[in-house]
Amino acid sequence: MRRQVLGSLQRLVNSGSSCLPATASSQSSAATSFCRALAVRGFADDATLLKTPLNDFHIAHGGKMVPFAGWSMPLQYKDSIVESTKHARKGAALFDVSHMCGLTLRGEHVVQFLERLTPADVAALPVGTGQLTVFTNEAGGIIDDSVITKVNEHEIYLVLNAGCRQKDLEHLGKQIRDFQGSGQDCAMLPLMKEDLSKFYFGQFLHTEVAGKPSYITRSGYTGEDGFEISTGAEYAVDMAEAFMKSDQVRLTGLGARDQLRLEAGLCLYGNDLNEEISPVEAGLTWCIGKRRRAECDFLGGERIKGELENGASIKRIGLISEGAPSRQHSELLTRDGQKIGEVTSGAFSPNLGKNIAMGYVKKEHSKAGTELYVVVRGKRNKATITKMPFVPAHYYKK
Repeated sequence: MRRQVLGSLQRLVNSGSSCLPATASSQSSAATSFCRALAVRGFADDATLLKTPLNDFHIAHGGKMVPFAGWSMPLQYKDSIVESTKHARKGAALFDVSHMCGLTLRGEHVVQFLERLTPADVAALPVGTGQLTVFTNEAGGIIDDSVITKVNEHEIYLVLNAGCRQKDLEHLGKQIRDFQGSGQDCAMLPLMKEDLSKFYFGQFLHTEVAGKPSYITRSGYTGEDGFEISTGAEYAVDMAEAFMKSDQVRLTGLGARDQLRLEAGLCLYGNDLNEEISPVEAGLTWCIGKRRRAECDFLGGERIKGELENGASIKRIGLISEGAPSRQHSELLTRDGQKIGEVTSGAFSPNLGKNIAMGYVKKEHSKAGTELYVVVRGKRNKATITKMPFVPAHYYKK
């Protein structure tokens, strides 16, 4: 059974995919490009960075700290990003996700409230389970992606992306005020915790982990089976130390996490998702509940309903390319030189030994097997549209 752990804590445990050798230059390129991406996003300098409860723990274990969404986070540890990425698919990797924003929504009408803001069928979500969804704006774009977990019929737990925290909270706050103004009941309680889970993929449990009260959810942002833990900040270091007693568990940073999620064909908000991209364009139609598709009575529903019925003009695709790895904003061209889209995420895959990428192209050019050019540093490299995930998922399902 493969497994992965996440959490104040977050982790991945996996077993053996074949691992092809990566060159030192590809590993160096991965770290450099990731750091460059952080700098481009304009995150805070070291003096103003927030620290997670595990900050000193990371430094003590050799973590190379970098700014990420206003937080000081480990990019990698003593091993390379390539080594960490490979280990996460055959052993166990421990990630810190305590920079993310956890909150609880409670109230008699919390389900109705969330169904105004997301296309998820929250009413049909079984108690004790969670699912990925997106928050849409009035234009049908994606404000953020989130995992929603139904604790009970009147309580929902959310995890928001750190980089979207402020705008998400402002959006939720405004929507709550409007909702309560109409006589409905929904209250928001900030938590700032993380998740770990057992049972089957998507299931949730309120229990103890290493003797500490925690929420656990079975999940996996790497495509591997894993757990996300949500516990009190005061317990984080003790819990991380408990996991590190296992010889299989290895601390893993942002660099490997980015490569792992790309191998799994999973989106990163700010790269592959934004407020102009719709769930249909992003290939996330599956997160729109069947019941919700008929009416699309949520923010941006009119645009999304039209795209569901008539198709979207662009589509998210996967690519395998030759030459140097492509990066965000690399142009995608037809064989006769026509620009049809651009790359949103790209890297060398340590586990495949190939360059992989995701991007958006015009719908008529999106068929798997289509040959393109990707422009990297002014050079046209051959690329082929490929089905995702690039590395098969190993979620633990019934």
